[in-house]
Amino acid sequence: MAVEGIRGIRRRRKKPATRSVDPADCPVDLVDRDFDVDTPNTLWVADITYIPTTHGWVYAAFVMDAYSREIVGWQITNHMRASLARDALDMALSARLRAGETVSGLIHHSDRGVQYRSVVYGEALAEAKVVASVGSQGDSYDNAMAEALNSVFKAELIDRRIWPALTDVLVESSKWIRWYNNRRLHSSLGYRPPREVHQEWNTLQVHAA
Repeated sequence: MAVEGIRGIRRRRKKPATRSVDPADCPVDLVDRDFDVDTPNTLWVADITYIPTTHGWVYAAFVMDAYSREIVGWQITNHMRASLARDALDMALSARLRAGETVSGLIHHSDRGVQYRSVVYGEALAEAKVVASVGSQGDSYDNAMAEALNSVFKAELIDRRIWPALTDVLVESSKWIRWYNNRRLHSSLGYRPPREVHQEWNTLQVHAA
């Protein structure tokens, strides 16, 4: 690598995990580390990650469809209030509604972070008839698919430069998410991008009707 002038990605320092709620106040784990599903809008996974900038920490919330690996909702801001996760969820729900797709009965899986157990988040899930599921406290394997997305986001974008402020992260992350959904090839999807996989499924349903 040195001869070819290639450098590996150095991971940045980590921020402590988000605060968790009491296990007694959480739904059960309906996923049990099995993220394989046969249709879109069956299982969404969600998580929050941290991004250092020269003006302080920035936080990113993602919602991903387990079927296609598509990022269906996201939000990036400079606070950890419940609206961070709620805005990402609202984006995901609105996108599916505009596309004429149903999310009723969909399982939404996350960790036990307080943002995902807030009253406003629970109300949004209930209104859309989405079923909440959470993993155990402090075990990243219970939300491995969402954790993997965070790692890819950090490795392919965040850890490659120093970020001045929130605006810079927001602009470049928007570009990366567009590329990720429409062009990035996934080995688990037969080396196809997420949006193509989702559209292919929709096309098959039209032909089958």
